[in-house]
Amino acid sequence: MIELSVEQVQAIEQGEPLPVVVNPKTREEFVLLPKKRYEAMQKWIAPLKRRWDDPADDDLIEQPHEAR
Repeated sequence: MIELSVEQVQAIEQGEPLPVVVNPKTREEFVLLPKKRYEAMQKWIAPLKRRWDDPADDDLIEQPHEAR
């Protein structure tokens, strides 16, 4: 687990909705999100995910024809 920096704690306390964290090596940005909010989002999008390895979908995959 990574602990928040002083600046991040201040941003959260000041009501900044989603504080941004920057990776100093790559400059890639990340959004700090409360765990409860993240879990709620995961529950919401779970039904939208499609698993391509679902055996129930095997009949939808075209199989190669056998050589005669």
